[in-house]
Amino acid sequence: MGNQRKKIKLAVNGGINFGAKLTAKQLLIIAKYMDDQDELELTTFQQLYIDILEEKKDEIISEFEQAGIRCYPVGSFVKSLRTCNFCKGEEEEGMPVAKELNDRIAGIPVPFTLKPAYTGCPVGCGEPLINDIGIMKVKDHYDLYIGGKSKGKDAEAGSLFMSNLEPEDLYSAVEKIIEFYQQQAKKREAFHKFVNRIGKEAVLKEINI
Repeated sequence: MGNQRKKIKLAVNGGINFGAKLTAKQLLIIAKYMDDQDELELTTFQQLYIDILEEKKDEIISEFEQAGIRCYPVGSFVKSLRTCNFCKGEEEEGMPVAKELNDRIAGIPVPFTLKPAYTGCPVGCGEPLINDIGIMKVKDHYDLYIGGKSKGKDAEAGSLFMSNLEPEDLYSAVEKIIEFYQQQAKKREAFHKFVNRIGKEAVLKEINI
């Protein structure tokens, strides 16, 4: 037992693209680090959880990233951006904005796991209204929702927080919301509870865009 090598959990996916996909090559690279009895856990947030050897973490992440596999920490962090399938094309559906936002916020430590979601049009396939922070592209601008909750008897849709945002204002607003949550939330306080306790007006005052 004393010689048992420690494993840690890693979240992986194919990044922001036209749907949540992995190539055959990427699947083979992931399988390379699994034993026959190991399992991949598919989450509701377009991620796969894989257990890897802690001592080889850097080496494995490097190989994954070279193959286009994105890697994220598991636990009380901002999750990678849940997205729609970008059905009408990269530029029209705002994929560059989704990629940039994901790069800026995914993996930030927070008091409790925070789930952001993005959709490229008002159809809402990315389910932004039932996640902690939701972004909806409307024509050439972006609407921002906060406080959604998808589970439990108290599940509810998030409410419109800011509208008609330019990309840079969107990035700034989301980053400031997360920073405010980091600083003011109680230990392990879910974002939905934090927003209800502190009030959307207090959050808006803090953002000041």
